[in-house]
Amino acid sequence: MPDQFSVTVTVRSYEIDMVGHVNHAVYHQYGEHARGEHFRKAGFDFEAQRAGGMAVVLLESRIRYLSELVLGEEVEISSNIEFGTGKTFRIAHVLRRADGSPAAEIDCVLGLLDTTARRLMPEPRARFAALLAHPELLGIDGSGG
Repeated sequence: MPDQFSVTVTVRSYEIDMVGHVNHAVYHQYGEHARGEHFRKAGFDFEAQRAGGMAVVLLESRIRYLSELVLGEEVEISSNIEFGTGKTFRIAHVLRRADGSPAAEIDCVLGLLDTTARRLMPEPRARFAALLAHPELLGIDGSGG
């Protein structure tokens, strides 16, 4: 599947650990940044989430480190969203170096939280299809498929 979305970041000095490469926790931050930008571009920014009484929540995150990233490197973080049935959906991120080689893979399970009831909402794909200006950026056609 081609990437649904990608964003590029530059490794900054404060993201480097004592060994000279990106600290392990920063990879999670890169994934969070990519997810936020992906939803924002689709029309589901923080304001839209608050106004709708819902929020995208991270339920699980797993990283596979493939090669180190170092200060000044440009890193492309791609996002691919996959919907199934039920209340959760998945996002797969690949962090790629400038030469295209993968540096890490992040797999996440997320849900759409009703912020009043504090419960996951059913059928997030259908809700996104109805709510978003650009559901196609999440791999959803206008009918929810």
